[in-house]
Parts: sequence; C-alpha cells; structure tokens
Amino acid sequence: MRIHRRTLLALALATGLTAPSLALAADDTIKIGLLATFEGPFTVLGEDGERGAMTAVEEVGGKVAGKTIEIVKGSSDASPDSAVRAARKLVEQDGVKVLVGPLSGDEGLAVKDYAKTQPTVTFINGTSAAQDTTLRNPAENFFRFSTDGAQWMAGLGTYAFNDKGYKKVATVAEDYSFPYTQVFGFMAEFCKAGGKVPSKSWVPIGNKDYSSVIAAIPDDVDAIYVALGGADAVNFLTQYQQSGGTAPLIGGSITVDQTVLTSKGKLRDVLIGTPAAGPTADTNDSPSWTKFLEQYKKQPGAFPSPSLFAHGYYVNMKAALLGFEQVGGDVSDGGAKLRDALSKLSFDTPTGKVSLDKNRNAIADIFLTEVTEGADGNLLNKLVKVVSQVNQTLGIPEDEFMKLGAVNRDNPSCP
Repeated sequence: MRIHRRTLLALALATGLTAPSLALAADDTIKIGLLATFEGPFTVLGEDGERGAMTAVEEVGGKVAGKTIEIVKGSSDASPDSAVRAARKLVEQDGVKVLVGPLSGDEGLAVKDYAKTQPTVTFINGTSAAQDTTLRNPAENFFRFSTDGAQWMAGLGTYAFNDKGYKKVATVAEDYSFPYTQVFGFMAEFCKAGGKVPSKSWVPIGNKDYSSVIAAIPDDVDAIYVALGGADAVNFLTQYQQSGGTAPLIGGSITVDQTVLTSKGKLRDVLIGTPAAGPTADTNDSPSWTKFLEQYKKQPGAFPSPSLFAHGYYVNMKAALLGFEQVGGDVSDGGAKLRDALSKLSFDTPTGKVSLDKNRNAIADIFLTEVTEGADGNLLNKLVKVVSQVNQTLGIPEDEFMKLGAVNRDNPSCP
C-alpha cells in the first residue's frame, strides 16, 4: 500500500513521533488540539475516538485550506479536572486555536465553562453527551456536531414497551451527567408509554464490585436498563451473568458499543438480543457508512466496526476541517469567521445529515438496534429502525421540554 508523505506527517504528528525532517514552517500548518480519555476506565473509548478523528484527517490527506494539519494530543481520565487541565495546556501552552474534545459527560460540562474564559478559541465537542453542555447556559464558542445522550435514546423507550413488552424496568447507570441524560431519554418515552421504573441504581465510575447493586434489583422487573461504559459495563455484565441473573437487558448507547461487544468471555451470551439505540448501527448498509467503515479500518487497532466514539470524533473533526476550508484556514480574527461558518454548517456524515440548532447542538438521525452475532462470530448492533433528524428537545416544543427540568438522579421519575 502506498502511503503519501502528508499522511505520514499527520500520523506522526498525532502520535508525537515527529522528526526534524518533517518540520514545516508555522505558517504552513493548522494546529488542532485533540482531547480524549487516554487514561482511566474509558481509555479504550478514547483510543477509538482518536481513530475516528484521524480517519477524518486522513480523508483530506492531512491538509486543509492548503495547509498541513498538526494534531496536538491532550489526555484526560474522564474526570472534569483532568479534562480542564488538558484543555488548558492545549490552549495556553501549546497555542491551539481549535480544540476537538472531550469524550465524557462531566468533562464536556467543565470544558464548556472553560471555553467561556477563552473567547478567541473555538471548542468542538468529541463525544461528550451530557444534555446541559449545550441546552442550558451554553458557551458561544462551544459546538457539538454529535447529538446528546437523550437524543441517542430516541425510539428505545417506546420499542421496549410496545415491541418487547417490558412494563416494569430497573435501571443501573454510572453516577454522573451523561448517564443521567441517557436515563432521561429512555424514560421520557418509556414512562409516557405507560412503563414503570421502580428502582434506579447509580454507581461511581470505575466501580469494581457490583454485588450490592445486583442484589438491590427487584425480582419482579421485566428487564434492566443498563447505562454503563467501558470497563464498568464489562464488570457489571460479567458479575450479573455469574450471579445467575436472567432478566433481559436494555442497553444504553455505550453499554452495547463495540468497545464492550468486543470483550471476551461469556459476556456475549448476556448481550445477544439486547435492544439499544444510539448514533450508529453496525449493520447500516448505506454507501456512506460502508465507505466510513473501510476508511476507519485502516487505523491501527481498529475494531470490526467503528464505536460511537470513533464516529463522534470523526464527525466533529470533519466539521472542524470543513469550517477551516470555508475560511481558508484563517483564524487571525480570533476565530470569529470560523465560528460563523460552523454555526451555519450542514453536511452529510456516514450516518446522515447533521446541522446545528441555535445552541450549536446537533440535529441528526438516531438508530434503534439489537445486538446480534455476525457471520464472522463478532457481536454487532443490528439496525432495526432509523429515527430521522432528532433534535435536542426530542421533538417536544422547547418551552414544554424545559418545564421537564434538568436531568439528575431523580428526574424523571415513574415508580
């Protein structure tokens, strides 16, 4: 396979393996900060986010507006403090004027607040999906071309109630803003359909022992909705299976993502048949998804199918590159023209059209799925239904949606 020099340059810069012979004058480069979780329980998620971002960079041959793209990486561990520390270094020490990231919910809320202190820097989300990163008190210079965690649940609550016949569901989720948003999105439909949620369990990120959580799940529920990610999902599902638990599962978006489906062991027996929803579906056979899949698989360590983190970072990095192209790579005005271009940007992604609302949050298609075993033995999310162009208020008029209140441990409730 022939690899162009500019592709080698982008890869080298992304991995920190720069060489003097590859150095270019500053005027010939566009420096972009890439912030993701390369430490802690979400490391595997961050690594796949990077694959997605680099897929977008390589798609344009490592250049935009005639300039070479320089990626400067920042690492967090999914905590707000670490995300802000990494963002601060990228902006204040490395001098990036555009930052793509972060990955996790609370990180996004923290970076949004930091963005308000840096009005000449443009912040574009990675995959952080807490609702209030954009819905309440947004930052004028923070853009999210990926949807939030409640949007990702579009169609699932109704499907669980009407098609799967689950009338009473317990929830188990991590105790921070993104899972609050996921549970809110699921319950918004499930409770409206007539479903009941008598038990919610919130657990810290990085929890190792789920025995007390499993013991607290009521015996008479029809299913368990699980919104855990990475190692947390693997640990809970493994221990639930080992405890003899037999209740069907309903998946949060990252619970049945490729970062979990590729785990080894009997976990697969628990997951097959699990309905879920999110911004991607592995069996999507559209030409745009197929093309993205082929490009993504060229990344080192790629999964059999891109995780939603690869997809989210790809979409947001692509938005950054399209914005740069429109302004000729010029951010000498403090990025004002770039942010104006981004605000008006609408483009086709591997999963359909994306555009922004007035708060700079994405309106995009969402995919209802079920976990199945592929012909090669790998677990996949089979596409069941596409919910078109879901906005952040889930199709509810904004004034009515805001009256539902901010997502938290207790909101919503339908015991």
